[in-house]
Amino acid sequence: MPTQRSSEAEVKSWGFPHVFTWTDGPNAYYPPHSHRGLTTHLILRGNLTITYPKDEQPEKVTFGVGDRIDVDAGRLHE
Repeated sequence: MPTQRSSEAEVKSWGFPHVFTWTDGPNAYYPPHSHRGLTTHLILRGNLTITYPKDEQPEKVTFGVGDRIDVDAGRLHE
């Protein structure tokens, strides 16, 4: 299992100069929101379920350890 430091270095190598490590408890929920710039999520433990509510046919997709999810700037997601 990669260390937090090596995972942060990997994300930086993808062109993200600022890396934030975030941990949520089980069943955490964030209401629909967007970001000004491209964001990426690298799952180190557990999983992340994401949906894009403005898509023509929104669906929830769950990602697990090792998965990378990129969210385009301005794209509404929850």
